[in-house]
Amino acid sequence: MGIGMNSNRFASPAPKNSNGANLDGSASFSNASYADWRTHGQALRIEFEHETLPSGWAGPRKWKRLSLQCSSFVREQLEPIVTQIRACRAQLVKLSAALEARVAEQMIPTGLGSLTLALLDGEVCNWHRFKHRKAIGSYTGCCPSEYSTGGVQRFGPIDRQGNKHMRVLLVEAVWRLLKWQPGWHARQKYLARLKHGASLKKKIAVALARQLAIDLWRWRTGRATAAELGWTLKNAIEETTPL
Repeated sequence: MGIGMNSNRFASPAPKNSNGANLDGSASFSNASYADWRTHGQALRIEFEHETLPSGWAGPRKWKRLSLQCSSFVREQLEPIVTQIRACRAQLVKLSAALEARVAEQMIPTGLGSLTLALLDGEVCNWHRFKHRKAIGSYTGCCPSEYSTGGVQRFGPIDRQGNKHMRVLLVEAVWRLLKWQPGWHARQKYLARLKHGASLKKKIAVALARQLAIDLWRWRTGRATAAELGWTLKNAIEETTPL
C-alpha cells in the first residue's frame, strides 16, 4: 500500500448476528473505519498535491473522474483506500439493514428513525433496568455538573460521564423530532428559547436529549403512551434513518 495506513487496523469486521450488542459494535467499528479511511484519503492528497477531495469522492462516478486529475503517484496511493471505503460502506448498509429489522414490526415516533431506535435499544440493552428518570438521565451523560458549597448551588457544563454513543444519537434525534413532532411536550417547553443564539441552542439541544432519553424510557417501559408524550407514531419500515 506504500504510504497508506495499516490495513489490519481498518479492516471491516464480519457481522456477528449472535446478539444485538455484536451488531451495534460492528456498526460502530465500520462507521469509524469508514470515516478514518475518508480522512486519510483527504490528508494524502492535501499533502502531496495541495488539493482537497470532494464529498463522496470514493464513489464509482466521482472516482472515475477524479482519478484522472490526480498524479499517478497519488492515484496509486488512493486506489486501495477507495477499495476500503467501498467495503466499509457496503458493510454499513448490510449492518444497518440487520439493525432496522429488529424494530421493523413496531410503530415508532415519527422522525426518530428505525436505525436510531435500534441503536438506542442496543446501547441501553434493557430499558427496565432503570428504576427512575434520574437513572436514565445520568446514563446519557447529559446531566449538568454541580459546584455547590454551603447553601449555594451552582451548575456547570454537562458532566459527559455517561454513554457517549447514546448521547450523540440522542442529540441528532432531537433535531429531527423538533421538526416532525410539533406536539412533543419537550418541544413546546423549549420552543421559545430555541429562537435565541447558537450557543444557547446547543445547550437546549443537550437538555432536550436528556428529556428524550427519559421519554423513550417512559414509553419503552409502559410508563407513558406516545399520545401522552405528544408523539405521533409511524410504521418503522417507513422510518428508515439515512447513513
